[in-house]
Amino acid sequence: MTEPGFLETLNSLFGGAVTTLIGAFTGRLMYHSGEVKLGRRRFFGKELLWEIPVAIGMAIIGEAVASHFDLGQPVRTGLVAMLAYLGPRGAEALMTAWLCRKK
Repeated sequence: MTEPGFLETLNSLFGGAVTTLIGAFTGRLMYHSGEVKLGRRRFFGKELLWEIPVAIGMAIIGEAVASHFDLGQPVRTGLVAMLAYLGPRGAEALMTAWLCRKK
């Protein structure tokens, strides 16, 4: 029997919804930290508050995409974190590139 991974442990402790939100907030925090590092934001500025609805919205979108593709929990949380990191504009650019690709 193998030991459960980090996401499986979070999922068993808190449930799937909280694990998804942790992934989304982690993705937005990674983006926000990058902006701070580039000097575009202060870490504890008003911009940090705007990340909350973005994280929740991207969690909902990520869950819908993961459900559509019938992904398992670890992959599902990773997808949510990735989409949250990209944010609405990044997700739009990714979707546009995918839909407009040449076949």
